[in-house]
Amino acid sequence: MSNPTARVKLLLIDDDPSIVEALAARLFRYFEVQGVTDPTQALSAACTFRPDVILCDINMPGMNGDEVALKLSQDRATSRIPLLYLSASMPDGTITELGGSFGGLTGVSKAASIDQLLEAIRSVMP
Repeated sequence: MSNPTARVKLLLIDDDPSIVEALAARLFRYFEVQGVTDPTQALSAACTFRPDVILCDINMPGMNGDEVALKLSQDRATSRIPLLYLSASMPDGTITELGGSFGGLTGVSKAASIDQLLEAIRSVMP
């Protein structure tokens, strides 16, 4: 039986610590938030933290967002966790389905309002 007072856990993955800090500051009222700034640590962080939703930057050095998503999807412990892409290249407020190499996953602008972020997160939650 699930705990009705348990907070939804959100894992933020972005190579820019200031983005992780800014998003965490905006979302901590609604979620239990953990941030990762090294995309190569995303899988181990997801396995340890056990998030309900993952927000992942698309453009990162060393390992980009689609590589992170692929790695997460191939691990039994993390394959069913919904993932939402973050992008600085989308206009403010944009929430869109991303096709092609991003597997049709949803993306949201890093500059989206809190209401738009919450809407995007809710849209990928089961």
